[in-house]
Amino acid sequence: MASSSNGSSSATAVYEPNARIRKEAHITSMDQYREMYRLSIDDPDKFWGEIAKEFYFHEESPTKRRLVYNLNVSEGPVEIKFMAGAKLNICYNALDRNIKEKKYAKNIAYYWVGNDPKECAQITYAELLILVCKFANVLKSKGVKKGDRIAVYMPMIIELVVTMLACARIGAVHSVVFGGFSADSLTERLIAAQCKIIVTADGTWRGPKLINLKEIVDDALTKARNQNHVVETCIVVQHLGNLSSNMNKSVSEDEKHPSKRFCHDLKTSWNTATDFWWHDLIVSADESCAPEWMDAEDDLFMLYTSGSTGKPKGVVHSIAGYMVYAATTFKYVFDHHQGDVFWCTADIGWITGHTYVVYGPLLDGATSVMFEGIPFYPDASRYWQIIEKYKVSKFYTAPTAIRALMKYGDEFVTKHNCSSLKILGSVGEPINPEAWLWYYNVVGNKKCVIVDTFWQTETGGHVLTPIPGATPAKPGSATFPFFGVIPAILSEEGKELEGPAEGYLVFKRPWPGMMRTLYGDHERFETTYFKKFPGYYCTGDGARRDEDGYYWVTGRVDDMLNVSGHLLSTAQVESCLIEHAAVSEAAVVSHPHPVKGECLYCFVTLKEVGNFILIDSKLVHNFCNELIQALRSIVRKKIGPFASPEYVQHAPGLPKTRSGKIMRRVLRKIASNDRDMGDISTLADESVVEQLFSLRPKDVAV
Repeated sequence: MASSSNGSSSATAVYEPNARIRKEAHITSMDQYREMYRLSIDDPDKFWGEIAKEFYFHEESPTKRRLVYNLNVSEGPVEIKFMAGAKLNICYNALDRNIKEKKYAKNIAYYWVGNDPKECAQITYAELLILVCKFANVLKSKGVKKGDRIAVYMPMIIELVVTMLACARIGAVHSVVFGGFSADSLTERLIAAQCKIIVTADGTWRGPKLINLKEIVDDALTKARNQNHVVETCIVVQHLGNLSSNMNKSVSEDEKHPSKRFCHDLKTSWNTATDFWWHDLIVSADESCAPEWMDAEDDLFMLYTSGSTGKPKGVVHSIAGYMVYAATTFKYVFDHHQGDVFWCTADIGWITGHTYVVYGPLLDGATSVMFEGIPFYPDASRYWQIIEKYKVSKFYTAPTAIRALMKYGDEFVTKHNCSSLKILGSVGEPINPEAWLWYYNVVGNKKCVIVDTFWQTETGGHVLTPIPGATPAKPGSATFPFFGVIPAILSEEGKELEGPAEGYLVFKRPWPGMMRTLYGDHERFETTYFKKFPGYYCTGDGARRDEDGYYWVTGRVDDMLNVSGHLLSTAQVESCLIEHAAVSEAAVVSHPHPVKGECLYCFVTLKEVGNFILIDSKLVHNFCNELIQALRSIVRKKIGPFASPEYVQHAPGLPKTRSGKIMRRVLRKIASNDRDMGDISTLADESVVEQLFSLRPKDVAV
């Protein structure tokens, strides 16, 4: 039901929670939300301590249930601790506890759906525990000990979840790398984390495209060795064409099936000293593995995210705080109840997959869908077909996917029965109102609640989000803070702004699931997140708060880009571009994109080499399509296909201040063909601006 409210400068519709959802919800009113929020702020130790009682702690003292922190760099090192000294194991809480205490042994943990619609599987909590224990024993047999870092580079298959939980069970720290990253990006992360083992798969299908993962891993391991880092062991899941007998899989036996063809044609190099097939190792492994009892503040995992300098940051999350926060956000934001089927479409290579494909759902004993494919294969009805088949009730995806699916028309949705849906989630970037309304009207048939969530790799879980049974929604707004989270908006000078305001989005106090440090570089952790505004955690995003107190995230305010939900730094892309022999300088800015939200717009200055350059032994005009494609290829190779620039523009000169700083504000205006430049008097050469306007590509969408 929609009503009208002045939520911003213009009237904004407000959508009240659906009555059927509110009736069964854990939180059924804003009054109840406000009371719980007040307790979480006024007495966080009591609030989180009561929630922590739902989990199993080994020899835990009640006096340890405290959140201790210092966020002010001027008053000593930044530190955040929750229940330090208490002993627990997150794998035990996700599996053993649910099996022993809640009797969920026969409950489905995951319905797995492959790239091809014929491929499907399911696994119960009891079956998952057996696989986890077996692989934990495999890791121990390879010398893995508490604190060792294990790299994981896999498609969306059950063995990925097994690997993460097996690491957690024995106290190893997993470092999952998104399977879309290139060999160079994987190498960088292997070395940074000093990983001793990598777990991967032979390959995967991404729609109609074959990806030879083992080949990429081999390339990365060679590059790591050339930089004096040796990964001792590579464990490979034979995923394609030889599906595991440990799960109840139903697969077509047609020899023309894509996975069958790839299995036959796959050329996999093999080093018998270091490479091992998963199935060979796991077949004789013991089904029992006692959990390692860890300290609440021991590391659980690290996950690399882009940094503004171009060097990835190894975000570290500890065990107890992340566990409690992941489970609590999952329970309340998706209003989880037994009998729900939850589906988060995110890849586990990102934090969304960690928290809302793996840990959050399992800790709450949920049944989830895990999907290896893409939303447009074999056609644009794939999501809706899966929702109909498994009667998905809670669905969580990215605005990029929503916008792309909108373009195919409503009929791909409406030809499927999606009446099981109750809650529709959005994640990865701010969702534009048009996509929000299509999601609500067409996918949800005006009967679902939309939860537009804001959070980051660093936050561990949702920090701004509607509560489905309580919060009146405004399309495009992340609404209000989650429990324990105190947002604020600051001016450039660091002054806290009250009432309706726009500025830097910061948080005044940590919460249990917040990151603890950057791996091996606590100084960078403090500098990146806390030095700009001492005493506050700075998100790097801007936000607006309206007169009703709703928060609207406006996007990055630092040198970062959010492309299809993937965070990239301008420096990271620029360093790729200048590797080309013809390029002397490059500057990258974000540009609006109707599907991706943002795309990369690159300004490239060439070396003074005349009118022609050499590309692939061919003499071509210095700024032709061949050069543009060569530059795109470098970025794809160094970072990954998802980072490929949308636009590459010739820039004989760049707008710089007299001190040599590139004014990206001006470049964003040029990219958008917006001549309202504001004050450009600080430019060393103002004539550069008009020159760049004249060289804009003709196909740029504005």
